[in-house]
This record gives sequence, C-alpha cells and structure tokens, in this order.
Amino acid sequence: MRKEIIVACMLIACIGIVSCDDTTDTIGGSLVDNTDKLNVKADTFNVTSNTLLAENIIARTSTGYLGRIEDPETMATVTGNLMSQFHVLSNYELPAKDSIVSHDTSNQVIADSCDIQLFYSSFYGDSLSQMKLTVYELKKPIEEGHTYYSNFNPEAQGYIRSLNTGGIAEKQSYTLANPTETDSIRKNKDYIPNITIRLNKQYTDKNGVVYNNYGTFLLRKYLEDPVTFRDSYAFLHDICPGFYFKVDDGLGSMAHIQRVQINIYFRHKKNGKSITTSTNLVSTEEVLQMTNFSNDNTRLQQLANETGHTYLKTPAGLFTQLTIPMSDIMAGHGNDSVNSAKIILYRQNNTSESAYHFNIPKNLVMLPSDSLQSFFANNRIPDNKTSFLATYNSTTNSYVFNNISGIVNLFMRHTNSANWGKVVVVPVELQTVTQGTGNNQQTKITKVSHEMGLTSTKLLGNSPGRNNIEISVIYSRFNGR
Repeated sequence: MRKEIIVACMLIACIGIVSCDDTTDTIGGSLVDNTDKLNVKADTFNVTSNTLLAENIIARTSTGYLGRIEDPETMATVTGNLMSQFHVLSNYELPAKDSIVSHDTSNQVIADSCDIQLFYSSFYGDSLSQMKLTVYELKKPIEEGHTYYSNFNPEAQGYIRSLNTGGIAEKQSYTLANPTETDSIRKNKDYIPNITIRLNKQYTDKNGVVYNNYGTFLLRKYLEDPVTFRDSYAFLHDICPGFYFKVDDGLGSMAHIQRVQINIYFRHKKNGKSITTSTNLVSTEEVLQMTNFSNDNTRLQQLANETGHTYLKTPAGLFTQLTIPMSDIMAGHGNDSVNSAKIILYRQNNTSESAYHFNIPKNLVMLPSDSLQSFFANNRIPDNKTSFLATYNSTTNSYVFNNISGIVNLFMRHTNSANWGKVVVVPVELQTVTQGTGNNQQTKITKVSHEMGLTSTKLLGNSPGRNNIEISVIYSRFNGR
C-alpha cells in the first residue's frame, strides 16, 4: 500500500526558527519562495529475507569456549575446542637453585607435580554433564599478526606435537560441577571454578631429554636460562608454544574460559624451613587464545532452507539476509533524496520447552552483504553511514534500525553491485569504554567482533505472500529542482 504526504515546510532539522500564525496554511512560506518549497514524501515497501550460513568468521574474542552443546530449539550441535598460549612477565623469577629441595635420586631439581587449570567465569548447560577432553602440546606457536577464522584447527593444520616425538596428549574426564573438590575449597572467597588436568606423567622434550613430569622440564629450563622466561616471544618459540584442548566426547555443557594457567609445585627452603610453593604461567590478552568451533553444518543447512522465518545463530552459525526493493524505492524518485529509511525486525518467540535455551542475540549490525568480510577484517565499528547497530528490545520483542538511509543511498549510487539491495544482519559482541563524568558521561564503542557465545533466535519474515518486514522511506525534493 502506497501513501503520500506533501508538506510545504523546511525540514525542522535544518532550521532553528519556528513561524507562528493563526493558521498553518503558510508555514514555511516566509522562509522560502514557492519555487523552493520542499516536498516530503513517505512510502512503505516490503522487504524479503532469507537465512545464510555464516560458515567461516573471523575469531576475535577475549573469552575462550570449551564444550559441546545442542540447541534445544533447533537441535543443532556446536563444539568448542580451545587453544591457549602463556604470557611471561619481564620480572619473572623463581627461588635460587640451591634453595630448592625437591630433588630426584640424582640430586637434580624436580617439580613435585604440575597441572593446567582452565578457569571459567560462567557456563551454558548442565554442570553435571559428563565430558571428555584431550590436551595436546603444540610443536610450534600459532603466530600473531595473522587473521584466524572460527574453523581454524591446530590439529588439522599440523600444529600438534605427535606422541611419537614425546608430545603431550593427556586425556581427562570432567564435569563443570567438579565434585572432587571439597566444600572448604569452594567456600574460599578467592575460589574460581575450573577444569584441572594433571601433567605428572613422564615428559620428553624436543631434544629427547626425559623428565619425570612437565613441571620439571619447565623448572630446569628456567634454571638453564632465566631470560627466556622473561620474554614472551622467546618463551613461546623456545620453551612452550601452547596447548590445544579438544573435546572428545560428551554433550551438555559449554564453559566460558577466562584464563588458562600452568601450575608447578615444588619445595624450597625459606628462613631455614622447607615449604611447599608453586609458580604459575598464565594466558593473557598479550598472547593468543582462540576457540575452534565445529558446527553440524548439515543441520544448519536444513535450518537455512526453512521458510516462514529466518535465523540468527552463533557462534559461526546463521545470519539473516534482507533484500531491499531498490527498484521500487527508486521508481519515480530519480531527483529525490532519501532522508530516512527504517526497518524493524520482529523476533519469533521460542516455543520449545527446555531449561537450557540459548540466549537471544543482544546486539546486531546491519551492513551491505558485500562488506561483511571487510567490516570485521578491518576492525570497523558501526558508522551510521553504511553500517548500523540495533539492540534487542524485550518490550517490543524486536530490533529497530531507525535510519539506514546511508545504505539505501549507497545502493542508489551504485546499481551494478552483484549483491545490489542486499544487506546482512549479524550478531556482534561490543567492547566499550565510559568517558566523562556525571551528565557528561558517555559510552563509546571501541571494538565490534562476531558474537562467539551461544545465541539463537528466529526472526519473522521469509514468508511468501506475507509482509512481515517493511522498510519505511522518507524522500525530500525542492520544487523545481
């Protein structure tokens, strides 16, 4: 249905003067002559939609994910496997060699034990789900300065040190509830839930030297050359390239890993007494931590083929693509400017019965389909010109893109694009900073990346013969121009 409004006035946003009279017949007449009166027209058009497979997306997030889970709404399975490196401080230091009293029968320094802990801030699913993983030692570091995608697999890319050369491949069963920990440990105010993997088996380094455990290897390497433990590049390339944590079996939980930590336990003398102590090496944002996601692509394709709705699903799952009817919008408006273009995407409520629904995506970015890869590869943020942000509104159960006229005008200027009129809607994670104080306080977006958490929803649309999505357009033109 088409509607037209003709208003003889200057756009209020363009002027700071209000003309008052007993009638409204001549509003604006005192400001411009008849030839310069502004025609403002509004129209509404139907927008079509479809679901796209996200496939490989750039993986940039400070949170790691480990586990395997099934979305109760769609029955699609996603697995998260984690790679982590370790950062060392420039002032890293251990007790003097002659103060360490943990020795083997040859009187050489040893670690009494060693483990890796994966600390998680939260999780999705059932904490009692029985899971199994294998932790693999890397044979070389995954280097900084490259773009890595969500399907990057260290095992498939040849980064794993093989068992034949002495590489670590330690299997571990776990539940996130971790009933092996005592209540006294859990009640400690500093306690953080974690998955612990012991590294106390015999270890052989790349030079064929055998140690009673991995912790002993690290202790002795430090005593040989402490400087290597004070430079992250040297540590990664000469001592510890990192570890890969791969889920082998189990279904029902996904942990949000915030920190991975190697702990080395030994005894040393202090004030004439032998005490048990530990030192640790920690993953931080200064080194790489990335999650390799594996989705059930067959199931995702089935979901993408459904009609009556579209999907948004993360991580690396499904996006929604909209086709804006540019030919209809432009018809009869060759000399007009598009001042406003509004789209509202309504969410379809989840009707499945489960205690473990995925979260609703909070933030969406809309951008031309041709710009999808470059937007994230170049670390761009929404500029309200050709990329726009919308936040989920629980009251209206929708996402509102108030004015995407920049995209519409872009398509009006460039009509030969292979994806002319097509935009993609993508769930994103935002990083922000707060500036100023009091009434002058503002929140600024500093980084936008693909949402890598577990989210899923259906959007109304993709329904032949039904108008679930509309774009409301406002044009303007000066008479005689």
